[in-house]
Amino acid sequence: MYTVKQLSRMTGVTTRTLRYYDEIGLLKPTRIGDNGYRYYDDKTALRLQQVLFYRAMDVPLAAICSIMSDPGFDVLAALQSHKAELNARQSHLEQLISTVDKTILHLKGQQTMKTAQLFDGLREQHNPHQAEAEARYGKEAVQASAQRWQSYSKAQQEELIAEGNAIFSELAAVMHEGAGSAPVQALVARWHQHQRHFWPAEKEHLPNLAATYRDDVRFRSNFDKIDPDLAPFMVEAVCLYAAS
Repeated sequence: MYTVKQLSRMTGVTTRTLRYYDEIGLLKPTRIGDNGYRYYDDKTALRLQQVLFYRAMDVPLAAICSIMSDPGFDVLAALQSHKAELNARQSHLEQLISTVDKTILHLKGQQTMKTAQLFDGLREQHNPHQAEAEARYGKEAVQASAQRWQSYSKAQQEELIAEGNAIFSELAAVMHEGAGSAPVQALVARWHQHQRHFWPAEKEHLPNLAATYRDDVRFRSNFDKIDPDLAPFMVEAVCLYAAS
């Protein structure tokens, strides 16, 4: 058994973060002693390893909670998925390093490169979340969502983006009414309908998406520009909506 401090020293995860993982149900201690201390066994340590693998691959915390709380979650399958993703990243990095080396030799006049070779490894943006999204929702669902978006005209895409921004701005303006208030819940319902332009957006899946807005720094920074309290407020409002 390991105490919070021992597990923290072993993994580099702060004791505060370990307590937070306990609070959100992601990493419960094996037992709590009479003195109130948390104790973790090797099985729990292995679960923490999975959390850290997902974090290392930039998977949002809300998505990790959803993935690992699934009754069908398989550690071995997850490890195989991690290996495939890491191998893909390694291959991509090796290609980038090769392009850098060749470009250096090209600039020194020691090797000639075709113009197209300057962009080897740079033509496509590596998406670390696609494999995870496909594992979670299915490859067909992810591809269908992308195709749906691509089917819209540029004007339609701009209109949808503007509508989404308007919903968030209006939510910020009525936060003082409370998460369960009629104006807020009406806006959440409007947001739900808006999401259906991109994916089926089943009601029970909405809290996970809202939590991603709060926990993923890339989403959170956009919400914070509107109001720093908006992302966590939206999680509360969406959870109430989904439960109704």
